[in-house]
Amino acid sequence: MEAKCQLRYQRFGRRKVAQLLDAVRGKSLWEAQYILASLPRIATDIVDKAIRSAGANLAVKLGRKVDLKAIWVKEASSDQGPMKMLRRVQPGPQGRAMPFKRKMCHINVTVSDTKEQK
Repeated sequence: MEAKCQLRYQRFGRRKVAQLLDAVRGKSLWEAQYILASLPRIATDIVDKAIRSAGANLAVKLGRKVDLKAIWVKEASSDQGPMKMLRRVQPGPQGRAMPFKRKMCHINVTVSDTKEQK
């Protein structure tokens, strides 16, 4: 059985989050939490939250507690979010306003109780 988690409008760059998701894709939830705890990135908190939430969603679907070593991260991806909403202005030369956009991303995680055999 599978369960999903989507975190939308997170204030992190898509590529930086994708690097973390690449590190945990295909691992068990226990391994993924251990890997994320050892990486020196700020976005590890958000990725860990998404993975834990997907595991909790699977536990609710199954109707019982699940072992973290028996749940696997099947898919993990990050997509570019809107950069239009949080526009900021940097002061430029001669009184001009230079645009500065904040990066956002959407995080999608799917976990499964069976390990994929490829």
